[in-house]
Amino acid sequence: MKHFTSMEDKLGLDKFTAFEKSHLKIKPGSDPLVVERKLFICPAKVYELNDKGEPIVSFENCLECGTCRVAAPDEVDWMYPQGGYGVTFKFG
Repeated sequence: MKHFTSMEDKLGLDKFTAFEKSHLKIKPGSDPLVVERKLFICPAKVYELNDKGEPIVSFENCLECGTCRVAAPDEVDWMYPQGGYGVTFKFG
């Protein structure tokens, strides 16, 4: 059995098939600092702030775990990706 030294190593096993549209959206009017503070918990680091302090969403990395729905229900619109897209988990 392979031993992993970091979360990134383990996530590297998963396959991501991104749709052209994001299934994650930050709700209009959300404070970027609140978004960053609440969404740092995302295990795939989907939510980050750019150089201008604006939130960006790297939906292509989403694990579909729903953590953001729980951590920031007032800041995030979350749906499953369209059928045939999203993450495929591999255990190794």
